[in-house]
Amino acid sequence: METLFKKHRIFISQVSLGIVREMINTISWEKPLVAIRGSRGVGKTTLMRQYIKQKYGVNAGDALYCVMDSMYFTNHSLLDLAERFNLMGGKHLFLDEVHKYPHWSKEIKEINDLWPNMKITFTGSSLLQILNSDADLSRRVLNYNMSGLSFREFLQFYKGIKLPRYSLDEVLSNADSICDEVCKVCKPQPLFEEYLRVGFYPFYDEDEDEYYNRIENVVSFIIDQEMTQFCGVEPAYTRKLKALLMYLSDNVPYEVNIAKLASYLEINKNTVLSYLSSMNKAELIHLLYADNKSVTKLQKPDKIYIHNPNVLCALSSQRRIGTLRECFVLNQLSIEHTVEYGKDKGDFKIDGRIVVEVGGKDKSFDQIADVPNSYVLADQMEFPVGKKLPLWLMGFLY
Repeated sequence: METLFKKHRIFISQVSLGIVREMINTISWEKPLVAIRGSRGVGKTTLMRQYIKQKYGVNAGDALYCVMDSMYFTNHSLLDLAERFNLMGGKHLFLDEVHKYPHWSKEIKEINDLWPNMKITFTGSSLLQILNSDADLSRRVLNYNMSGLSFREFLQFYKGIKLPRYSLDEVLSNADSICDEVCKVCKPQPLFEEYLRVGFYPFYDEDEDEYYNRIENVVSFIIDQEMTQFCGVEPAYTRKLKALLMYLSDNVPYEVNIAKLASYLEINKNTVLSYLSSMNKAELIHLLYADNKSVTKLQKPDKIYIHNPNVLCALSSQRRIGTLRECFVLNQLSIEHTVEYGKDKGDFKIDGRIVVEVGGKDKSFDQIADVPNSYVLADQMEFPVGKKLPLWLMGFLY
């Protein structure tokens, strides 16, 4: 136990409070059970440590932070730890990477039953299935999903430019004044181009090659470790998953041909569909359907995109700006909105009511001329022209 207290002090003292994501203020940390899920590398650990430092200070006492793959848990159970922590007057357990501890859900449920006044906050993979865990925690846990940095957060983190977030409706109806506010403090276009290359993950340190190496390591960890643990992927097939992802990165947006993918990977069609579904849940790709309401478990998606522009830049042997633009829009909108494939009427349909076409500054309205509530999101623009809006505005939604 003393070892965990020492590690707590080291971890919490090392974290910086220089820049803290606004998500820290939206999480109800005082609820009995709180889960923060997200893909590897988006900043879950940092956010948790920052909250502890702000709320409880550096020393363990009322709060205790534990990394769940610590050697301590090779001969101690989480339940034993909670019992001892409770006897010492502890009030709030913070469990990082909880999915690395076997039977985590059963023990958390038992802790909650035995000591209902003890708060537990835990982080886990985006694949963490609270609804399908060993113990039924779905009705007890307050669940939050954490994404990588928006363009707005990138400006704050890396450029020291703090700007407010806006809802989609605010952006669509008030684009002129929003652009005015942004352009008063920066030239958004070159910064946006930088964001598309290196702005999504909060670990860029001015070395682009090293940044992409870290992204490749994140992708490999998700496939080798998390997908084998959570999605039932046999370790022998992880190479095929990586081959599939590399193939898609050079061919997105991919008009889906399952037979062609099955032939390329030398596996059957249902396995391909299962792999695609798992990769979508792991936030490696986006599966896009023309009608989300009627999607079935093994239904062929209409289009496939890589999850975010930075992964696309890291994995693809070619940088097609049109693909990066669409990847960005889908990534930013899908955080809080339902996005469907627009088919022959725009690139994307948002929340079933808004249609957007994505392109360069010369993009016309020809494809969506007769579509109500439609907009063009155009690159290389600082100010809107009617319903033709700067593409980077989609980066201010969270």
